[in-house]
Amino acid sequence: MSPAPTPSRDIGRLIEIMAALRTPRSGCPWDLAQNFATVAPYTLEEAYEVADAIARGDLDDLKEELGDLLLQVVFHSRMAEEQCAFDFGDVVEAITTKLIRRHPHVYGDQRSATPRAVEGLWERIKTEEKAEKAARKNPAVTSALDGVPIALPALTRALKLQAKAGKVGFDWNDPRAVLHKIREEADEIEAALDGAAADAASAAAEVGDLLFAAVNLARHLDADPEALLRQTNQKFERRFASIERALAANGKTPRDATLAEMDALWEQAKAKE
Repeated sequence: MSPAPTPSRDIGRLIEIMAALRTPRSGCPWDLAQNFATVAPYTLEEAYEVADAIARGDLDDLKEELGDLLLQVVFHSRMAEEQCAFDFGDVVEAITTKLIRRHPHVYGDQRSATPRAVEGLWERIKTEEKAEKAARKNPAVTSALDGVPIALPALTRALKLQAKAGKVGFDWNDPRAVLHKIREEADEIEAALDGAAADAASAAAEVGDLLFAAVNLARHLDADPEALLRQTNQKFERRFASIERALAANGKTPRDATLAEMDALWEQAKAKE
C-alpha cells in the first residue's frame, strides 16, 4: 500500500493526486469510471454550494466549497489531458490571457474610471470574443442569442437570453410594460383553467411564459432572479419554521392543524419580520 499523501498548499500536488486517482489499475475505481458528462452534475452542484456558503456568510464553508469547486476544474482538466486535448496549465493560460485582454484599462492604454464603464467595456470585449468564436465554429450560422449555455439554471438562462435580445433592441423600455405582460400571462393561465375543458397542459405552458416575464421584470429592476428566488425560499423556510414552532408549543404538528390556523400563524410570523 502506498503511503498517504501529505496535505499541501501546492496546486501541483493536487494535480498529482488527481492523476494518481485516474491511473488505471492503481487508481480509484470510481474516479476512473467517470467522464465529462458524469462529472458535470457534480461541477454544477459544487458551484451552488459555493453560492450557498456566500449567502450564509460562512467563510469556513466557503473555503472548503471553493476547494471542492477547484477539484472539479482539476478533474475535467485531467480527463482532457488523457485525451491529449489540453491540461490544467492550458486552462490557467487561457484564463490569464482572457483577463489581460478584457482589462485594457489596467494592462493597456484605455482608462475606465467607474465600475459601470468597466462593465460596459468587459461586455463589449466579451461580445466580440463570442462572435469570433461562433464564426470560427460555424460562420454561416450566427445569432444575437449565441453563447448562452443550455445547462444554466432556467431563470439565469432566461435572464441572459433577454439581456442579449435587449442589446439589439428587442426589449421594453419601462418595467411597467413588463408588469402589464405579467398580468396578461396570468389572465391566459386563468383562461386555460376556466375553459369549457380545463386544459392543464396549456395552463402549465402559460406558467412558463409567466415565469419568463417575471424574470424580465427582475432584469428591468436590476435584480438577479436567482438571488431573489433564493431569498424568497429562505423567507418561506423561516416563516414555515415559525409556524411549526408555534404549533409544537401547543402539542400539534402541521398535519394536525387546519389551513386557516397555519395561515394565521404565517401572518403572525410575517408581522414579526
